[in-house]
Amino acid sequence: MARRCPWGRSRTAGRDRCAPPVPHGPPGCRLGRDTLLPATAADLTGGHAGRTAPVPLTGALGDALPSTIAIPAIGVSAPLAGVGRGAGGVIAAPPADEQGLAGWYAAGPTPGRPGAAVIVGNPLGTPDQGFARLGELTRGDIVGIVRADDTVAVFRVTEAESVPWEEYPEARVHGPVEEPELRLIAGTGHYDAAAGSHPARVIVYAVLNVAYRLADLAAL
Repeated sequence: MARRCPWGRSRTAGRDRCAPPVPHGPPGCRLGRDTLLPATAADLTGGHAGRTAPVPLTGALGDALPSTIAIPAIGVSAPLAGVGRGAGGVIAAPPADEQGLAGWYAAGPTPGRPGAAVIVGNPLGTPDQGFARLGELTRGDIVGIVRADDTVAVFRVTEAESVPWEEYPEARVHGPVEEPELRLIAGTGHYDAAAGSHPARVIVYAVLNVAYRLADLAAL
């Protein structure tokens, strides 16, 4: 029987989508160029006392390569590099000797464009770069992606799931969607070096919430 989470809905029986809410991390997360992504959507939209809200961009975002990911709730701020498919057709994680990197699936859409953009990360690395706490994200948490055109696409988490390592949900991760969406993926549990795998994967689903110019966030 599927387990329902108080903060999201469950789609598939036998898969655990229940990550309990946890306190948010630092008040912001560094995007680069001395710019912080505010920790909550309320901060971005002026809900923080004394803060002037940045002006959101209007219209569709252009096609621009992603350069940095920031996830304030779990303290992640990491550069992005393009990755492809690995063994078994599953998206390859960034190289183990480059633990500071997160990988964007370069054969898919860029974050902010229509479709499901996919980013994978190692659960290893320093606390601000590893994806070890990805399963702690809850509905409403935000994820910022800095793009090469100096815009920041801000996504809002809608749900998450943990699936057995050998059961990669291809259709849910890569299936067609009309709006800009984001998938974040990382292994979870003890890493088996001999097998080159974890017991399970955490997959976080998010939708585009708003976009800003990087310079406008820097002025906050």
